[in-house]
Amino acid sequence: MKKIQMVDLKGQYNKIKSQVNNSINEVLESSAFINGPLVKDFQLNLEKYLGVKHVIPCANGTDALQIAMMGLGLKPGDEVITVDFTFASTVEVIALLGLKPVLIDVCPNLYTMNVDLIENAITPKTRAIVPVHLFGHCANMEVIMQIASKHNLFVIEDCAQSMGADYIYSDGRSVKSGAIGHVSATSFFPSKNLGCYGDGGAIFTNDDDLAHSLRGIVNHGMYKRYHHDVVGVNSRLDSIQAAVLNAKLPFLDSYNRARQIAATKYNEKLGGIESLKLPVKRCGVSNSNNEVFCHVFHQYTVRLIDNDRDSLVSYLNSKDIPCGVYYPIPLHRQKAYKIYDYNESDFPITNQISKEVFSLPMHTELDDDQIDYITKAVIEFLG
Repeated sequence: MKKIQMVDLKGQYNKIKSQVNNSINEVLESSAFINGPLVKDFQLNLEKYLGVKHVIPCANGTDALQIAMMGLGLKPGDEVITVDFTFASTVEVIALLGLKPVLIDVCPNLYTMNVDLIENAITPKTRAIVPVHLFGHCANMEVIMQIASKHNLFVIEDCAQSMGADYIYSDGRSVKSGAIGHVSATSFFPSKNLGCYGDGGAIFTNDDDLAHSLRGIVNHGMYKRYHHDVVGVNSRLDSIQAAVLNAKLPFLDSYNRARQIAATKYNEKLGGIESLKLPVKRCGVSNSNNEVFCHVFHQYTVRLIDNDRDSLVSYLNSKDIPCGVYYPIPLHRQKAYKIYDYNESDFPITNQISKEVFSLPMHTELDDDQIDYITKAVIEFLG
């Protein structure tokens, strides 16, 4: 059996080595390392894949969130509603811009934003909502967009973990993650479903004026060289990373299918164990004939109920099975964000699941022998 990896980037690369190498060599031969032709090619190809009018590549996913908020004109003191159970970058950029992160709890099954809590969190200072599509599944965007419209708020999708996922509306329409909100941000960190070989990110929008603003912000506020029309940052996707992404994009749907197949096998082998709460694969019915990817399993995250999660993780590690714990400390308890004086009682679900969740290896190269070995070890521990 091959060594088990949390994410097997080398195995994935070996299968598409010629495509990636040829794409990188194209950049090397042209020596157009910044804003080269392959950056534009990737932008156009991703726009077509997502069905959005504008993709603005940038240096990383954290920058993508910050630039999205800058482009919307959010000002210090404005409030932004997001979730407590997510990676710190979601809240980090809110704080960096002098905005106030207003945290709400998540759903107990999907771990995405609990839409029933949004309206109670809205104040006269609220300007935006940032739903996080956690672990590969979209938040309830239909309701979120309705609430935003009612209260005249912006919606910024954090889709760093959901590239390629579909959101199914109640009428059966299917829309790609990142193509729903007023603006969206993603990361191309190597472990993502669509990852480059370094840092990378992008912002998506269907708003022409906003796209124009964002393109200036990512490039020092310049639309014409040495003419700085807006306050900007230096956040460009370099051409070699664009080359890698352009080579990998045609494989994204097959990568997501491989993750779904692996998740199904995990479910089959771990189903019926009372102490394990397996991922919910919620999906609607699409009116189209196209294949629908409702959950793309960036992570395969399980809850261990009434048992010692950390002991299980240690046991699996002793068996050479890597595990991830996303996220062990809620944001409202993090030292950096205690200045906002959050109320502990507002986060019962986050507080509970942060003690229970763990993620098993999930990537495109998982094979049956590895899944058998992993699941048998989990079952052995649970007795």
